[in-house]
Amino acid sequence: MTATETLDAVSRPRPAAPPEAPLDQPPPERLPWGGLLALAVAGFITVLTEALPAGLLPRIGAGLSISEAMAGQMVTVYAIGSLVAAIPLTAATRGWRRRPLLLTAIAGFAVVNTVTAVSTSFALTLGARFLAGVFAGLLWALVAGYAARMAPEHLKGRAIAVAMIGTPIALSLGVPAGAFLGAAVGWRYAFGLMSVLTVILIGWTLWRVPDFPGQAADRRLPLAGVFAMPGVRPVLAGTLTYVLAHNILYTYVAPFVVPAGLGGQVDRVLFVFGAAALAGVWIVGALIARRLREMTLVSIAAFGAVAVALGLWGASPLAVYVAVAVWGVTYGGAPTLFQTASAQAAGEAADVAQSMIVTAWNIAIAGGGLFGGMLLDKVGAASLPWALLGLLAVALVVVWRARRAGFPAA
Repeated sequence: MTATETLDAVSRPRPAAPPEAPLDQPPPERLPWGGLLALAVAGFITVLTEALPAGLLPRIGAGLSISEAMAGQMVTVYAIGSLVAAIPLTAATRGWRRRPLLLTAIAGFAVVNTVTAVSTSFALTLGARFLAGVFAGLLWALVAGYAARMAPEHLKGRAIAVAMIGTPIALSLGVPAGAFLGAAVGWRYAFGLMSVLTVILIGWTLWRVPDFPGQAADRRLPLAGVFAMPGVRPVLAGTLTYVLAHNILYTYVAPFVVPAGLGGQVDRVLFVFGAAALAGVWIVGALIARRLREMTLVSIAAFGAVAVALGLWGASPLAVYVAVAVWGVTYGGAPTLFQTASAQAAGEAADVAQSMIVTAWNIAIAGGGLFGGMLLDKVGAASLPWALLGLLAVALVVVWRARRAGFPAA
């Protein structure tokens, strides 16, 4: 090469290097684990905030000079807050950028749990618990859609499964640990520790969770339009009947296991359920990308088999433990299945559809306590599995018929 050629080669414009991928976007073939685990911790805190008072009612009642029944209303007002706020609040914030909205919901837990930890007024505590439910309704409406947007197309279902894993962990490990902590050092410290964990999560979210724009005003469907989208109503109906069946038994599992001689082992029964639920999350996460419809049908059918087994052999300790393990596996993946189906059916309106799922879920929680209590008082604990079977039959038919939209074939 001559000197002239060398100079020409040096001075000749070179093609521009391809732009680097934005730092807030996931690699095309990988899950953004840091961000997804932050969402999972947010779910963990949400469930723990909801369920922790149930294990500390005597101590909370003594600390606030109220009865245990009154202390139990801390759980009730939390559910009411989620029920009334999820849909309107999510609809009103569709235009907000996603990370500031997510951080608002997370920061809300730090505030309300701190108030709960220091309050000496039952009225103030109830107000904080209601606001906790409001923040929970908003957060649950965001999580599934957020996880899906963070992941590549073929891993969206698995991303939602990772984001949902905080729920079974909180139920199986977090609630017993919180109850133990409350007994050891006081219930106020348990709520205070959750506030500290929430502050850490805020920093984690800022570090690892990307931001996304809200939905443009000209692309926002009205609530009725979202509800009328093909597939949304079957998903809501399937969610309501399945979760109602679950809560009828879960709420009254303590009296149900007494005939099997397990009245003093309720904590072990629930631990088996929670541990099995973790396995259910893993199984669904591995298969959901290709088998959403099949997994949902199998989950409902297996839960129905559990109901039959408990109805026929509920007096056998071995049968109860085996059935509870299968029940845990089926239920562990249920939030991922229904929320993934909802997100796929609603598309850009996923957050609003998720808020409807949150509302249906909380109606099912309240309905489980109401209808299960009526059955327990009027007929007895042995009637619970057969009530489950009827509801699960409805859920199975709804999902089976939603072949084209809602739970489409792969």
